[in-house]
Amino acid sequence: MGCHGGFSLGESIRRGWFNPEKALKDIGLRTGMVFVDVGCGDGFYALLAAERVGNTGKVYAVDADAQAIERLKRKITEQGLANVSVKTARAENTIFCEGCADMVFYSIVLHDFHDAAKVLANANQMLKPSGKLVNIDWKKEPMEHGPPLRIRFSEEEAKDLIETAGFKVETMRDAGCNHYIITARKL
Repeated sequence: MGCHGGFSLGESIRRGWFNPEKALKDIGLRTGMVFVDVGCGDGFYALLAAERVGNTGKVYAVDADAQAIERLKRKITEQGLANVSVKTARAENTIFCEGCADMVFYSIVLHDFHDAAKVLANANQMLKPSGKLVNIDWKKEPMEHGPPLRIRFSEEEAKDLIETAGFKVETMRDAGCNHYIITARKL
């Protein structure tokens, strides 16, 4: 179970926000794709993506929290997944590959990075020319849970960061009551 901003991010809580399988389908994740989960925590989305991309696809997952990565490694072993590669590292220092990824994905973490612009620049390097960047994050609104309001990016702030990093935002929409989702393509 992950912890974020002093509250639990267990599977049941995340599933209460919105349907993650539907979210992955809606963003276009398909069999055979290469998916990069940046700030993966203990692998909530990485594991779902591994199922969705299947044996012909690949999932790369990175997080700076070594304990979360160890939990993810155990889950990978328990589930017998051979298509997931994990790494303990800061996202600012991580490029898994040059031009190999179909999708680079951030789930409620972009506001947590020390240098979000660098993390997005790394995504640009990892994505194929036709690749897609996806950011699900907290709305910048007062609510009972989530990270402090002062560190959250509004949809417009996130859009500006993403576009400055060399992407064209395709969609911005609500993802449940507390989150938004932005999809973007490389320029």
